[in-house]
Amino acid sequence: MHSPTPGATAPWHERAVTDLSSTPFWLDSPEAPDPTGPLTGFDECDLAVVGGGFTGLWAALQAKERDPDRDVAVLEAGRVGWQASGRNGGFCMSTLTHGTGNGEAKFPHEIVRLEALGMENLSAIEETCARYQIDCAWERTGELGLATEPWQVGALRDAVAVLERSARPFEFFERAAIQAEVAAPRASAGLWLVDSCAMVDPARLAWGLARACRRLGVRIYEGTPVTELARSGAGVRLTTPAGSLRAARVVLGTNAFKPLLKRLSLLMVPVYDYALVTEPLTPHQREAIGWKRRQGLFDAGNHFHYFRLTADDRILWGGYDAVYHYGSAVHPELARRPETFAKLSRHFFALFPQLEGVRFTHGWGGVIDTSTRFCPFFGKALGGRVAYALGYTGMGVGASRFAARVTLDLLSGERTELTELALVRSTPVPWPPEPLRWGVVELTQRAMTYADGHGGARNAWLRTLDRLGVGFDS
Repeated sequence: MHSPTPGATAPWHERAVTDLSSTPFWLDSPEAPDPTGPLTGFDECDLAVVGGGFTGLWAALQAKERDPDRDVAVLEAGRVGWQASGRNGGFCMSTLTHGTGNGEAKFPHEIVRLEALGMENLSAIEETCARYQIDCAWERTGELGLATEPWQVGALRDAVAVLERSARPFEFFERAAIQAEVAAPRASAGLWLVDSCAMVDPARLAWGLARACRRLGVRIYEGTPVTELARSGAGVRLTTPAGSLRAARVVLGTNAFKPLLKRLSLLMVPVYDYALVTEPLTPHQREAIGWKRRQGLFDAGNHFHYFRLTADDRILWGGYDAVYHYGSAVHPELARRPETFAKLSRHFFALFPQLEGVRFTHGWGGVIDTSTRFCPFFGKALGGRVAYALGYTGMGVGASRFAARVTLDLLSGERTELTELALVRSTPVPWPPEPLRWGVVELTQRAMTYADGHGGARNAWLRTLDRLGVGFDS
């Protein structure tokens, strides 16, 4: 007689996450490049870029495209693309403002231009991938929002009114139509932004950008954290554990990690986001969910999920929990959170009950630089020698290229269309210091959870944040 399999009587959503690789799916690839060496001794360059993620790589690449003779070096604390750029869902979106609605609320006089700039930026990313032969599994499928609770239908209809004013192509699906599009029984409506988002393999995009940079002569130092910035004559000295580098100008693209400029410590907070990836679906399972046009999907809750198909027909399923740790803590151990993986699994099978039997192979977390206005902010420091872009709040895969353009314009010292945008000239409302910071985030999280469970009703706290134009998200 055989002994029962341990955990065999547990609910399926619990059994589905019992054997997860903690390596992010995108980074768990035989295509991952070998590491490069760190900076040792002294070096100098025209432009130093701190951070080997999307912001830094786009800044380095565009700097060389603008001036092939410019000497550019990238300093990355770990591996290229190993943090947010390789841990996200791979939604390369046109929005520069965390959605049209948020952009209209924050920048009403610029939103039409910002929407156009975002679409131009997305097309430029596609063109760059073609030009440098970056195979990142690019699929410009658009994004489709689902109403999974009755109150969310109204939220999607409100978005339609905004989209009509911005002349964006979209389709609105009623219940029967959305079920024909994606077989998710709880979905009662859907809003498809037809061409404003591409699905990508973000790690392969980062690695491809790094190869293109090197091809143009950019030096990339991995394993090289920058510990200090200081003026050095007409330039800036960057101190690292095994050496230093002197640069005429510097771009900071450090995401949610401890900023090198004190002024930035109150403008963003690090928030952990988590994702799961299934095993490849069988043809029968694939047929059972429809989803033939392979859009990037999300639901319309305050705590929302995002999900998409990979090139080999797995489903990446992430979001919902946005976890802030007291004191803005960032630590590798925080990328593993079994209670969130179990919750995400439960939610997955609630949306796709027909997929019971599917297991998840990967589960991981990553840290997001969250700003109170939900979208990136920009600035200069050290007498105009340093420019920075931070605060993407989870939507930086596409916006990072635009942000890198902004930093280069700021460093040029010239007035350009981008430097004159209110998006660029303004800064978000600061986060309060601890312990008030943790209290504000916790209160907001609880209010959002209450709203999701009570027909979207926003309590006095959320209404106050709405009036102030601030909030919390991932």
